[in-house]
Amino acid sequence: MPSFHDSAEAEAPPEEVWKLLYDPARFPDWWAGIATVELGEEGSYTMYPEGYPDFPMAQVLDTGGDGQTVTVSCLVNDLRFEWRLEALAGGVSTRILVEVEIPESEAARLASQRETIRASLSSLVALAGEA
Repeated sequence: MPSFHDSAEAEAPPEEVWKLLYDPARFPDWWAGIATVELGEEGSYTMYPEGYPDFPMAQVLDTGGDGQTVTVSCLVNDLRFEWRLEALAGGVSTRILVEVEIPESEAARLASQRETIRASLSSLVALAGEA
């Protein structure tokens, strides 16, 4: 299964980054390519990609209950994103790590997903720093 990881550091405490990361309603604010989100039952939501308002993509979000890990699994194409937070400088800043798994059937999207995640991390860092 193709996979990759990326990371960035935010000049914000983990709690501020967490507020953006665990709430799918906030994803359009920072996750590149997401136009809108429709919340479902606990842990589920539907994402609508930019430019494709008629293409709903069911997702499942699991926070793991630790306040540091969020896993997003796409039920349409089986992409999996595991986001983790690490406190830095005594909790003043945060390292954001993301591991992405892409099924073989979607392997051709590896490069575009890398670009999307890099842009998303940059937006997440900027938005968290504004809090």
